[in-house]
Amino acid sequence: MQASSSEDLRFHPSRSSPARLNHTSPLSSHRQSFTESLRGHPPSPRATRQPSFSQAQLQELLNNPPTAGTADPTFSGRDWQTIGVGELCDPADLRWVEFDSGVEDATNLLINSGAHVLLVRHHKDERAAHATYDYRDLTQYLLFATGQLHPDEEHFPIFTSLAKKAQAGHPIPLRDAKSLGNKEPFMTLPATANLTHAIEVFGGGVHRIVIVEEGTNNVVGILSQLRLVKFLWENGRNFPIIDSLYSSSIRELGIGSQQTISINGDKALKEALKLMNNEGLTSLPVVDNQFNVIGNISNVDVKLLTKSSSAPLLDNTCIHFISVILSTRGMNDGKDSFPVFHINPYSTLAHTVAKLVATRAHRMWVTESPSPSLASTSMPQLSQPSVSHPPSHLSSLPQSNPPFLPLSNSPSVSASAMPGANMGGRLAGVVSLTDILNLFARASGLHPTDPDERRRQRRRSSSSSMMRGSLDSARSSSLDVSTASIKR
Repeated sequence: MQASSSEDLRFHPSRSSPARLNHTSPLSSHRQSFTESLRGHPPSPRATRQPSFSQAQLQELLNNPPTAGTADPTFSGRDWQTIGVGELCDPADLRWVEFDSGVEDATNLLINSGAHVLLVRHHKDERAAHATYDYRDLTQYLLFATGQLHPDEEHFPIFTSLAKKAQAGHPIPLRDAKSLGNKEPFMTLPATANLTHAIEVFGGGVHRIVIVEEGTNNVVGILSQLRLVKFLWENGRNFPIIDSLYSSSIRELGIGSQQTISINGDKALKEALKLMNNEGLTSLPVVDNQFNVIGNISNVDVKLLTKSSSAPLLDNTCIHFISVILSTRGMNDGKDSFPVFHINPYSTLAHTVAKLVATRAHRMWVTESPSPSLASTSMPQLSQPSVSHPPSHLSSLPQSNPPFLPLSNSPSVSASAMPGANMGGRLAGVVSLTDILNLFARASGLHPTDPDERRRQRRRSSSSSMMRGSLDSARSSSLDVSTASIKR
């Protein structure tokens, strides 16, 4: 009888006797369910923890961010104006090509080496440079290779010769590609020259200086605007005159320009490249219909266009290209990437310089309170982009890395549907490395040339190039002279 009862309890729990249920073993205790175990759970310590920073302290941190690098003790106690330019250069950074090198080989080296500029010489045994090849040269050549440049009478023979070589599938030497025009003045300084010479040159609008051995043309390094700004930022405490400027706002310092050139996100990418090439710009803000900044396109980004399968991007919108840029950075960096190329008029110089150094950008767009977007907050409608077949000679360009999937079916989002008001605010001006170095020079009692005059010279030089005729019509229909910004 006892065994039968035991079996009933084992196999029929619903029939268990009350006596068995009420029995409690001294070796056992009530097991709580998961839900019961959560009852009376102690509150999170975060609820009572005091914030690490007050709002005022957080704002102070944003206005005066810590430097990204450690000050070099080599320069401690030294007047920055007595430091030689050669001390900031590293010969290991130099990358060389020859005038007879093909454009494809030079572009591959430019992209794969991670360098921002290549030095051009006559032969491999030479240590003297006679020109440079950078992403602005690549942009110009890309426009030529895709039929976007139209020659004037002076350049027509050069253009015809290059076009015939390209159509025949012959490699185009760098010498011929450079004949399309020089976008950056070639300037040198001896390694023993001090930084005052460099900062005066940079403050006048020159982006880089080739550093040579004293009394020779042998190159020992390249000094760029960004490298000098980074050096002065990381070692600012050693240079009181410059360090005292960092706490002031952009508006208080009166630097930058309100005359900005921008392009609407609905415009074709090729129009942005032509605009940068014509105006001598290294980057261009992309705006929505209310002139809110929604992205940035730079000359370096053209490395994503050196693949023949990427040719449809030229006829797609600037907005679509921005999505390609950000997704590519995400693949390379292993994390999402967002545009951070803007500041506001009340941003401190420290905040501005910290952003420039961190992003390795040449300029920051100054934005104010965003304009209300006319776009609906619902999901934007996607439309198929127009696609044109690339010229046959585009295939001579090198392959970009990483490779892209075919983009002919990629959707394009209209600028009217972009939430620009939540991104950067309304475009109000620009602050460049040139503006900052010009400020440092003037604060130190130097007399740099007017950067606006350098910009005008660069535009005049570009205006006399072979592609002027192709851009005049675009500018006449889309450039608002009062704001110098591209509209729809």
